[in-house]
Order: sequence, then structure tokens, then C-alpha cells
Amino acid sequence: MFGLLKSKISSFITSLSKREEEKAEEAEAPAEKTRIEERKPEPVKPAIIPKAEEARPAPKPEPAKKEKEIAQPAAEKKPAPVVKPAVAPAPKAEEKMAAPERPAFAPAPKAEEKKMKVSLSLESRVKGLVLGQVEIKEKDIDDLLRELEMSMLEADVAFEVSQALAEDLKGKLVGKKVRRGDVERAVRESVASALRDTMDVRGPDLLKAAEEKKMAGEPLKILFVGPNGAGKTTTMAKIAELFIKNRKSVVFSASDSYRAAAIEQTEAHGNKLGLKTIKHGYGADPAAVCFDAINYAKAHKIDVVLMDTAGRQETNRNLVDEMKKMARVAKPDLKIFVGESIAGNALVEQVRSFNEAVGLDGVILTKLDCDAKGGTALSVTKATGVPILYFGVGQAYGDLKAFDADFVVSQLLG
Repeated sequence: MFGLLKSKISSFITSLSKREEEKAEEAEAPAEKTRIEERKPEPVKPAIIPKAEEARPAPKPEPAKKEKEIAQPAAEKKPAPVVKPAVAPAPKAEEKMAAPERPAFAPAPKAEEKKMKVSLSLESRVKGLVLGQVEIKEKDIDDLLRELEMSMLEADVAFEVSQALAEDLKGKLVGKKVRRGDVERAVRESVASALRDTMDVRGPDLLKAAEEKKMAGEPLKILFVGPNGAGKTTTMAKIAELFIKNRKSVVFSASDSYRAAAIEQTEAHGNKLGLKTIKHGYGADPAAVCFDAINYAKAHKIDVVLMDTAGRQETNRNLVDEMKKMARVAKPDLKIFVGESIAGNALVEQVRSFNEAVGLDGVILTKLDCDAKGGTALSVTKATGVPILYFGVGQAYGDLKAFDADFVVSQLLG
């Protein structure tokens, strides 16, 4: 079930996750290198302190002798008094080590101040990068999205649906900031959301519709249409059992009066389920059979009329016109298309054509258990606007599964 499509989506998630994880590692490496380099202590340059001798001012020159003293004879000359030059006293030992008021170079910063400076610098450099956080860029996923589109086409996803899904994924992923280690989870969540959006069209509730018609005193009339061999009659019997289990009475209209043994097949299902089957002979007008079945239901206060039809292709204009006549005469409350999920893109075209002809209210996809690709279930609703109501997953009457987008997503991503 969904085998090929599941593997393609899984490959996309794995490839993108691996790419973003590698990008996170590359982004984190320079930051770590910067962190290590900035932690290295810078060499402390000693302040230049002048020597004591250099600090001492130069002595003033000896004052010149007066002319009078020069004129005196040498014998009578008295020794001149010793005049001490105005020299600043030598600094004490403690004062010698003191720095001048305005040293030539600023003192080295303290260890605490340097640590704060490094931290602020690192924060500035790795702003937006927290523990390997990365932002997914468009260039990171463009090639992967193109590969995913091609893979979806191989898995029977309709062309327009594969394009829409890729665009939706791009919108959900580009610009997304993800922490390292959470990339795969984040990508998986985005893919799951895009898949749900593709199938997010709610169809009518058959049981609720039957209850509403019963309150109005009318039977619920359902017409089943679709191509040959899709399993309309068997599916009609499965729907009948669903109503019976919910305490609703049912009558069959064997309106397929062309296919050999079609009437007998409808009767056989009716007998197994204990239901009345309204029939005419082969070659009878199918619209007339439907009309009689509806009148029988009204007369016997039966809750639901299920009307079978002959299989037909959308290209057969005569049979399509006959289907339109049945819809005009029977005036069904719901018109349900029954088709094989393994039909691929051909089924999408069938649903589109039948919807244009009579207006469909829902689709039941049969043989889902045999579907190795899975693209049809993803395509029908998005491509045609007609919701899927049920999946047929086997031949037994109970092998009918109500459509659930979460079920499909879990199958594709599980």
C-alpha cells in the first residue's frame, strides 16, 4: 500500500535532512574555531617606566664669576661658597617603580574585562547560529524538489498535484530555522502538513445524511457510477452493511440491466444481507428500475435506496447520456464514483469527466490494498475537488475504511 510514493517521500526527507545537518556542522565549525582563537590570551606588553636617572632633571650650570672677583689677586681670593644646584631629590625605591601620571602606553586589561570582550565578540559573530541552528534556503531544496516532482509522477501522482505539492512544500520549508538534531523532525512535519493540505476536502457523512432524510420522511437515495470492473456492486453491498450496522433499512436497485449476470450479482448480495432487490429484465431502462425502487422505499418506509449502474467509460457518449437521464429521473441525494486506486492518472480523468456530466459528491477508491504506488489517493481530491469518502481494502463487507487524511499521511511517512 502506497509503496512507491512512500519510498520517494522518505528519500526526499532523508536527503534534505542530511543536507541541512551537514550545513549546520559547517556553520558551527567556524564558530568553534573563532571561539578557540579568541580564548588565547594576548601577550601583555609591559608599561615603559623611565629610569631614576632619566627622571632626575639636569643640573643648572654654575653661575659666572663676577668681574670683581676675577680682578682680585689669587692669594687674597677666598674660596667661593659651595652652591648646591637645584636638583630634585632622588626618588625613593618605592617611588622608582611607580608609573608616571601619563604613561606612554595604556595598562593591560584585567582578565575579567578581556573575557567579557571575547564573549561579546563571539555573540556578534554567531548571531542567529545557536547550537548549529540553520535556516533552510531555497537553493538548498530546489534540486530535491525537482527530484520529488519526478518521483511523484512515477508514483501516479497527477502532474498538477505534484507541482502544487512541491510549491506548498517550498513555502513551508524555505526560511524555516531548525536546530541541529531536529532537522529531520522539522522536515517530516512540513511534509506531513503539505500532504494533509493536498487532501483537505471533507466529504458528506452518509449516516448523518440518512438520519436527516429520515427525519424529513424521505429515503436517502445514492447512485453509484464508475467504469467497468471497478467494483461498484461489491462496494454498494459494503455501504449497505454499514447502514445496517447503524440500524438503517436498505433496498437495492439492480439498475445495471446491460452487463451479463449483473442483476444476479446484486440479488446475491441482497440475499446475503437480507435485503430486498428491485429488478427488471435485461435490456430494461435503468432509470425505470431506479424509479420503482424509490417508490418501493417510500411505500415501505425504508431509509436508504442504493442504486447500481452499468459500468461505462467517460468517452462513451451514449452511456454518459444514459447516466444523465438516470440522475434526472431518480434525483439522487448523493452521486458516488467508484474507481480503482490502481488506475493511476486515468482515474483522475474519469472522475473529472463524470463530475462534469452529473456532478459527484464523493469518491470511493477500491483495491487500495493492491496499490503499490499510492499516487491516486493523493491526486483525486486536489485535481478534481471531489472528496474521497472511503477506501476499499478487501473483498469482505467489512473491508471498507472511512477516508482519513491522517491515515494516508501515516502510511506515506510511517
